[in-house]
Amino acid sequence: MSAVEQGIAPRTIEVLDHGFVRLDDAMASDLSVVNAARVSFARRKEEMDDSDAGLIRFLMRERHGTPFEHNAFRFHVRTPLFVAREWFRHRIGSYNEFSMRYAKATDEFYVPALEDVRTQVGKPGSYSFEPVSDEVAQATREELAAVYAAAYAAYERLVEAGVARELARAVMPVGAYTEFYWTVNARALMNFVSLRAAETAQREIRHYADAVELLFAEWMPVTYEAFVVAGRVGP
Repeated sequence: MSAVEQGIAPRTIEVLDHGFVRLDDAMASDLSVVNAARVSFARRKEEMDDSDAGLIRFLMRERHGTPFEHNAFRFHVRTPLFVAREWFRHRIGSYNEFSMRYAKATDEFYVPALEDVRTQVGKPGSYSFEPVSDEVAQATREELAAVYAAAYAAYERLVEAGVARELARAVMPVGAYTEFYWTVNARALMNFVSLRAAETAQREIRHYADAVELLFAEWMPVTYEAFVVAGRVGP
């Protein structure tokens, strides 16, 4: 049963300074996993019991993944462009994104909080991040804001001069916000969370993965618990 059918209001989690993850709708439940697995024996259940929870744990532990695909989450996401480009690398899912060809570009840009401005220490593939001084952090925020303001002013001048939006958008920085719809099954969602909520993921996308994980846990608590017990590795 979907969220609309159950009368459940969409839930929105704010992320970063202008972003969010909104669960637009879901056709997902732990029972969907159970019935997908038990159809092999021509069995179907209407309610979960302890044996079904055990079955989900078994499927997760033994990495029998296909029963976790018979459900769907539809998310509405607002995020900086550079986060979206990382997100779209997860190809098992459906995406539709805001287009600057057809609509005016947003004038909202990602400016990290002071504590999120960091320095990279080490070599690619083997580095860590450390905080910078308050002075450097504030200067970074001011530099970004100045670049964003200049870029958006150039965009507006080009559009007002008659330049097509699809070309004028070339001046927009990757810190500009975009939004998209993402429909994904629980198996692919667990893969996303496993990779993007990990300590090695970029901090900004981790915040989004944390929000996705929270919504997933609310809808499929038994599956989520099995995922955690299995070391947060999807089936």
